[in-house]
Amino acid sequence: MSFSLDTLEYSKLLELVSRHAQTPMGVERFARLRPIESRRELDNALTAVTETIELNEKQVNWSFSGLDDPSDAVAILKIRNAALEPVVMLDLARVCTQALFVRAAIQPEKENAPILWQTVEQIPPSLLVVTEQISKKLLPGGEINDDASPELAKLRREINAQKARLTKSLESAMRAAGTAIQDEIVTVRNDRFVIPVKTDFRGKVAGVAHGFSSSGSTVFVEPLAAIEANNELQNLKGKEEREVARILFALTEQLREQLPAVETAVEAVAELDFIKAKVEFARKFTAVVPDITDDNTLDLTDARHPLLEENLRWAAPKAETRPVGRVPLATNNQQRTTNNGIVPSSFTLTKHNAVMIISGANAGGKTVVLKTAGLLSLMAISGLPVPAAEAKIPFYRSVLADIGDHQSLSANLSTFSSHMSNIAGMIGQCVPPSLVLLDEAGTGTDPEEGSALGVAIVDHFRQKGAQVIASTHYRGLKMYAANDESVINASVEFDEKTLQPTYKLLIGLAGASSGIEIARRFGIDQNVIDNARENLDLSAQEAENYLKKLQTETKIATDLRLALEEEREAVALKYGSLEVEAVKKEKARQKEFEGELAQAIDEFDRQSKAFMQTLTDKALKNKLDKERLSRKAELNRVMVSKVQGSKAQVGGIRVSSPKVSKGSAGGEHARTDVRATDTITVGSKVITSFGNIGTVERIDGDVAQVLVGSIHLREKLTDLLPAGSEPGAAATGSQKSALRNPHSAIGRDIDGRDTDAELNLIGKTTADAEYEIDRFLDEAYMSSLPRVRIIHGFGTGALKNYVHHVLKGHPHVEKFAFAPSEQGGHGATIAKLKQ
Repeated sequence: MSFSLDTLEYSKLLELVSRHAQTPMGVERFARLRPIESRRELDNALTAVTETIELNEKQVNWSFSGLDDPSDAVAILKIRNAALEPVVMLDLARVCTQALFVRAAIQPEKENAPILWQTVEQIPPSLLVVTEQISKKLLPGGEINDDASPELAKLRREINAQKARLTKSLESAMRAAGTAIQDEIVTVRNDRFVIPVKTDFRGKVAGVAHGFSSSGSTVFVEPLAAIEANNELQNLKGKEEREVARILFALTEQLREQLPAVETAVEAVAELDFIKAKVEFARKFTAVVPDITDDNTLDLTDARHPLLEENLRWAAPKAETRPVGRVPLATNNQQRTTNNGIVPSSFTLTKHNAVMIISGANAGGKTVVLKTAGLLSLMAISGLPVPAAEAKIPFYRSVLADIGDHQSLSANLSTFSSHMSNIAGMIGQCVPPSLVLLDEAGTGTDPEEGSALGVAIVDHFRQKGAQVIASTHYRGLKMYAANDESVINASVEFDEKTLQPTYKLLIGLAGASSGIEIARRFGIDQNVIDNARENLDLSAQEAENYLKKLQTETKIATDLRLALEEEREAVALKYGSLEVEAVKKEKARQKEFEGELAQAIDEFDRQSKAFMQTLTDKALKNKLDKERLSRKAELNRVMVSKVQGSKAQVGGIRVSSPKVSKGSAGGEHARTDVRATDTITVGSKVITSFGNIGTVERIDGDVAQVLVGSIHLREKLTDLLPAGSEPGAAATGSQKSALRNPHSAIGRDIDGRDTDAELNLIGKTTADAEYEIDRFLDEAYMSSLPRVRIIHGFGTGALKNYVHHVLKGHPHVEKFAFAPSEQGGHGATIAKLKQ
């Protein structure tokens, strides 16, 4: 694998990304980072970045700020009988604690983040016991806590008591010495308690002198009476030091026993900081995790050079940054300027279209496109996110670039010879799949020879299976791209009005160099410019003008296409708002329909109850009451089915719900033919809303009095059907059933004996169960079934309790109990019906 790392400023890029690392270990990893040779390792590196971004979105985060490099501490642990200093031990404990914290944070998401979990999985939770011991026995500043051991606590109490006795003794000595004392302050010299005595009165206080003040006017004396006490204090301090050393060694030994776990924790922290720095870089530069392609497709959308963007960001420090994510895509001929002023580039190279020739004005951005493609490719195969809206990059084995002037006086290389020397080396290093970048291919020599050489070099790399991006001013290379369908012609845009480059990459056409215009813009004398125009070859001038005209027309076409796209979006938005408004209106109409339907059912129930009050025959009253309850249940079921069916059509706008008028019994199909009422006169045989056949005795407006047997009924004309109207031969069975029972929309004879004696409610909610139980009991009651079984299962008991609650107050149920063991036990209930 060969890569032009220096030419593409790879080390500067790593330094830029490493600024987001929080630990020295993370920074070191970036310094050692190179393009990854293993595809599996590369996929894991990119997947880890993706997993971290997804975890951050779930508020799973980690930070390693303030952690020092624990490599020295780990090295000491590998030396037998060596003890760690308190501060070094605390630093190492903090690293281990952070590693354990991240492990605990990632563990709940290990199914969604397998690569990250693999990084921390081997850290044993037992390491937490050691880190807690260290945190408990060492204070944040590195001092040993008094409670680190009972012996240490005892020694420090004795030391404090000895200091108090010694201080009290020296204060008494100073009072006894009177004027011989310089200041009545007990001080410490050579780690021994002394008193300040005036030099002139040195002989007045017997004891050992431990030095003089800087002025020489004071001598520090340890009185003879204090020598023994000072010796005892030193003895206690010696014991304290030995106890501290023992504690530190014991803690070090505990870490040494966990050395593999400690190394794993340190490695995990370094790796996680390394990954987190990539994510922070992606967030700051609006970068995405690239897709590594297997079909040698290089597809960059809105790609930006990170070093250039950083420079522009420093130039405009107030520029805003967007969060990590994808930005709207631009078309081939459309680039957008970012907040930092950089113009992104978009292009695609495939196995078939493996070469792109970029022409156009000087200082127009051709070299930036080359460097952007090269550096972003290196970033992708190094496991780094790339600054682009979308990126698909092959797993390149080599990324080679000939960019810039490599001339060297010491090596006796001219511009042309330095280019040829570099390209010769690239030819030998090129191993497909590879990306070759050639800036001004063939430059530095005779234009005719340079053009022919440039075409030959580009074509040679293409024949070797490399993808090539080359910039040029040579007409020969432009013609090579124009005449070969597998070569992409591209150019950087030049605004003829402002005579300024726009830095936009245009795909599909060559560009004019505009060298004379550029020279004039940089201040070349106008006479020189005019002479240059006069000396310009006529054919070259015509070709230049043609390219300018082609660019202008392309720009006009692009602007027109963008205007049409904006208009299309506006029209789509308008129609979208109309559709939303239509849905709102349909929902309102549906709500009104539901209200009228419910009102119709209530009216049926009210009329039937009123009629029942007029009956004196108890047997007939009971029979009709059963029929009333059954038909009410059927109407409820029909209403639910029709409402649900209508709602299902609201999303498609084509809703066709029946129009229901007040007084109609649910809007059944049997009632939609209003003209049938025209044939009903006094004496007509009719079918009532209860399904009985009677004779019309009197008609008052829209209400008829009907004689059914010995019972007089008052019914609306719209609720009656002529008894003699038989459906045609083509009528279906369901229609005939509807005529027999106009309130039954499912065509079932309500008086039939084929009713099922068992209801299975398993899997239903209590809301669904209420209707099902009511309907089931009505049908069973009408069929004169003596008992029924309701299967509710065991589960949590909620459905069972609800079934018993309904049965307890139901008018059809005489009593109920759990089923026998052979019929379901407590998973079913047997209900005995009233007869």
